[in-house]
Amino acid sequence: MGDLRKSYDYGLWAETVAALWLCLKGYKILRRRYKTPVGEIDIIARRKNHLAIVEVKARAAVGDALEAVRPQGRRRIEKAARYFLAAHPLYVDFSLSFDVVAVSGAISVLHLDNAWFEGQ
Repeated sequence: MGDLRKSYDYGLWAETVAALWLCLKGYKILRRRYKTPVGEIDIIARRKNHLAIVEVKARAAVGDALEAVRPQGRRRIEKAARYFLAAHPLYVDFSLSFDVVAVSGAISVLHLDNAWFEGQ
């Protein structure tokens, strides 16, 4: 149980780091840990008329974090994004990106804007 709790806490810490990083880049955090019946989105952020759907991954190395975003996870996130947009029509005309923020080590952060495109 201790390792599971440790992983959960590390994930929460990584999401907080990612949210702060996005704020420094001019994004406003709209939601964190947005849960839907079809999946969860780690962070939904807005900058002007752009909406970023952000998956946060924390691993010992940035490359490992980036590789952890698998096709099945991307589909789940895309479905959750459609759910969010249906529930929040204000954002339907915004440009949309699916981003990844990789957090590693003490604090190493890499934000991949447009990490993938829907249906890819």
